[in-house]
Order: sequence, then C-alpha cells, then structure tokens
Amino acid sequence: MPISDVASDLVIEVGSSSFALHKFPLVSRSGKIRKLLLEAKDSKTSRVNLSTIPGGPEAFELTAKFCYGINVEITLSNVAMLRCASHYLEMTEEFADRNLETRTETYLKETVFSNISNSISVLHRCESLLPLSEEINLVSRLINAIASNACKEQLTSGLLKLDHNYPSKTALNIEPETPSDWWGKSLSVLNLDIFQRVLLAVKSKGLKQDMISKILINYAHNSLQGLVIRDHNLVKGSSLNLELQKKQRVIVEPIVSLLPTQSRKSPVPMVFLSSLLKTAITASASTSCRSDLERRMGLQLDQAILEDILIPSITRGSSHGSMYDTDSVVRIFSIFLNLDEDDDDNDCHLRDESETMCDFDNPGSPKQSAILKVSKLLDNYLAEVALDSNLMPSKFIALAELLPDHARVVSDALYRAVDIYLKVHPNIKDSERYRLCKTIDCQKLSQEACSHAAQNERLPVQMAVQVLYFEQIRLRNAMNGSHNQFFFGSSNGSQFPLRSSSGAGSGAISPRDNYASVRRENRELKLEVARMRMRLTDLEKDHVSMKQELVKSHPANKLFKSFTKKLCKLNVLFRMNSLKPFGTKNSSENRFPFQKRRRHSIS
Repeated sequence: MPISDVASDLVIEVGSSSFALHKFPLVSRSGKIRKLLLEAKDSKTSRVNLSTIPGGPEAFELTAKFCYGINVEITLSNVAMLRCASHYLEMTEEFADRNLETRTETYLKETVFSNISNSISVLHRCESLLPLSEEINLVSRLINAIASNACKEQLTSGLLKLDHNYPSKTALNIEPETPSDWWGKSLSVLNLDIFQRVLLAVKSKGLKQDMISKILINYAHNSLQGLVIRDHNLVKGSSLNLELQKKQRVIVEPIVSLLPTQSRKSPVPMVFLSSLLKTAITASASTSCRSDLERRMGLQLDQAILEDILIPSITRGSSHGSMYDTDSVVRIFSIFLNLDEDDDDNDCHLRDESETMCDFDNPGSPKQSAILKVSKLLDNYLAEVALDSNLMPSKFIALAELLPDHARVVSDALYRAVDIYLKVHPNIKDSERYRLCKTIDCQKLSQEACSHAAQNERLPVQMAVQVLYFEQIRLRNAMNGSHNQFFFGSSNGSQFPLRSSSGAGSGAISPRDNYASVRRENRELKLEVARMRMRLTDLEKDHVSMKQELVKSHPANKLFKSFTKKLCKLNVLFRMNSLKPFGTKNSSENRFPFQKRRRHSIS
C-alpha cells in the first residue's frame, strides 16, 4: 500500500484483508466511500467493509493506488476487473477528471473491442465478475465486438481471394487451413453459457456455417476431452459415473442445438456427428438430442465409414447385452432411405419428377452412387456385428432387410455376413435361419460365392437348391446367347451393370471372353454332374448289397420269392391275350404298347 508519513485514519476491510488508508484520497475519487462515511452515524468512523467489491482484495488494492495517484498499468488481464471495481466504487468524472472508469473505457475501446482475441480474453475474465460485468453491459459489448470483427475478417478474406483470382469452385472444394493462432480456438476457454451467446451472435451476423462447425468441433473436443468414460463396467452405477454422465449431458445437448441447419451437404463432418451421438448415448442425453444426431447422420450417410456407425451399446459388457446399438443404426439407415425431395438442394425443386426418377435409376447418378456406397457400408457393418454372440437374430435380420433390391449389384458381401452370423450363432431356429437367408438374392452371387453356398452346410437346403438352379439357368442362357436378357431384363425394370464371374461390375464382354467363360463354367458343371453320378452309383450299390443281405438273413423270403415268380408268369399270359387283336402289325408300337420314357440328361 502507499507509504505516507501521516498516520492512517481509515481501515478498509475486503474479505480477510485489511488496508490502512487515508480518507481524503479515497473520498476525492470514490463516490461510494464518500457516501458510506457520510451516512455513518459516528463521524469518527475509521472502519469500512467492502467485501462485495468485484475482484476482491486485488481489485481494491489497484483502485486504492489509483486514488493515491500512483500509476496503475491497465492490461488485458485486469481491465475487466478494474472496470467493474470502478463502477462499484463510483469512480466517475463526477468526482474527478480522468477517473478510473473513464481510463478503463478508453482502454476497452482502443485495445479490446477492435481485436477478436483481445475481446475473447477479456470476456473470459468477465465470467468471474458476474453479475456486475453483465449489469454494466460489458459482456454484451464484448460479444457484439467478437461477432462484428469475425464477420469483417470473413469479408476481408473473401475479398483477398477475389483479388488473387481464386476460382470459385476451387475455393469451395478445398478446405482452407486454419492457422495455429486462429481466434476460434481461444473460444474454448469460455464457459458454456457465454460460448452459446457468442455463437448465436456470430450466426446472426452471418458467419459461414463451415466456420461455425469448426468452432463447435474445437469447443467440443476441448470440453469433452477429460470426460470420456474408458471402462463403463468399472464405473457403471457409481456416483462417479453419474457425475460424468451429467457433465457430458450438460455439454453435448447445447452443442447439438447449436449445429448448423440440417442438410445433405452439411459442413459438419460425419466423424464429429458420430462422436457426439456416441457421447449422447453414453450420457443418457434426451431423446430429441439423439434423434437430431441420428437424422443428421442419416442425411450424410453416404459420407460415413464403418467406424462412424459402430456405436457401442449401453449394455455392452454385460453377460446378455449386445456390443453395438443396432437400433440407432437401423434408424439412421431408414432416414437415408426415406429422404424426401425437400432434403435435397434448392435446385432439385426445378427438376421434373420423371428426370429425378431417371437419375435415380442411372448407375452413374449421384443418388444411385450414394445408395451403392451405403449398401457396401451396411454389408461391412453386418459382417462386423455378426461376430457379436449376444446379437439377437431379429435385430440382425432387421438390418439385413433394410436395403431395397436395387441397392446391391452383387450380394457376395451380404452372403459373407450371413455366413459369419450363422457360424457364430449355430443354435438359431430354422425359421430364423430361413428368413435370414431369404435376404440374399442368389441371382446376384458370383461364381465363387455360388460354389461356396452350394456346399455350405450352415445354409438351409432350399437355398442350396436355389443356388444350383440359378447357376444352371445362367449357364443355359449364356450358351443360348440370352445371358443379358435373363439377368438384366427383370420385370420390375431395374437394371444393373454386367457382372463377371468374380462378381464385380464390368462393361461389355467380348464374344471370345464370353465363349471362354461359358466353356469354363460348362466344364465345371459337367465335373459336378459326374461327381454326383458317381455318388449315386455308390448309393445304388450299397442299396443292392443291403437288400441281398436282408434276403439271405430271412429264409421265409424264399416262399415269397417263388410266389412272386408265379405272379409274373400269370401277368405275361394276360398281356399276350390282350395283344391278339393287334397281332397283324409287327411295329414297335405293338411290341411295346407302354413305352418306357427315356430320362433326358443335361449332359
């Protein structure tokens, strides 16, 4: 405190600190201290309590030095505190020229409000000075300054791009790099309430959605970083788990409400939406919050990878709980498959309906390419969740039945996922096994997949027969030159690109390649038929030997055998009598009135 030869006549108490001062310097600049001394009944009062001063002892010490004429340096770290303290102590121009309130206001206007980073730094200091910093409109002014400067910076950067003749398409497609000292990163120091107000302000001023997304991602990453539950089983049901869930929920729900408008071309990355949804499920967030995230993910599902939709279940780790939340995934895929025209871009309303349908059926159209990506994603997801021994058959079947028929060009990946599930779950009911295999279109299986399915003991017999049937028909049509008509001229009008024996889509096949493929398949089929004949011959031999053994072991059969021979002789006699009216002809018809029908073979 200021050193003086005159003995102090006033003691100011601020919390646990006491300051021995003089009345005259304080009264000459502080209206509040002057009123307190005037209102005191005892004119000789030498003690005043100022425990409610914002900033506490540190703030009062600086204001006291200012009252004594000592130079006080105003900085970013103390300007908010001094501004609030000067208002509390009523250090205005009414009591002295260039008083502390005026000095702090000048610093704010010249140094703080004109710079985004400085404004954010001072705004962060205001959080500990509430509610006084709110009452003097310091918080509102700082937020407005941040929003205005952010939009000015955005406009300036846009003009610089125009000056450098950047092509508009390039500027849209290439994501600009954010500098290490980007002001958006410093917003992570703010508490959630102030952060929400800042983001709403920059939104209202017209800040671009991609910039808002970056700010949200950075804030969420820093806020949730220390709130991740590594092992749910260790903290499940404990007070620690409940406390973490509450903190996560308090952060996630407001962040979701601040996300940009939902659209198929949203600037919010899929990986960020997935992380938010996983956290929302873990934190038991509200249904509306989770539904919002699921819809956003559904709109952008064609941009997702497998890790994005591997959403852990709340019951994960329990003896009967599944590892993954398949219900959320079903809803996400359903949203993608049921997209309305309103969810597309604005220019979609200008297109004719017939043109839209044509684009959807065209394999090269954006919609068709998106649904093909989604079908591959779902098949990979099915193969992953099939390894979960606790996954109910009904949930796996619901996933397998999600996509329409035209979504898959080749069903090999779906067949692989179903085979994995049947291998991990050998005890499922026959009805469930049959329904699960019905989701596989045997006409879209490759040659390798068909060969595997025909010998797969885990599949129902009906499916193995169906696979062999379609393979035989495909071979016949290929030999007759109607290969394309059978596979790609279906009744529903859906068309698929030609597929080779490997199952991959390809273009037109040359006659030489087609002929070689047909010969190879014909050779394989003949070998299979030969193997089946050999097996049938072995079975017949076994049957004959067993019959002979049976006859030898029962002597009573001899009487039955002689009786059978006599019946045969009588039967021959009756047949000769019936042939007498036709005895004039020696044709084969008279000789064999009941001709044996020959069995036609495919070989």
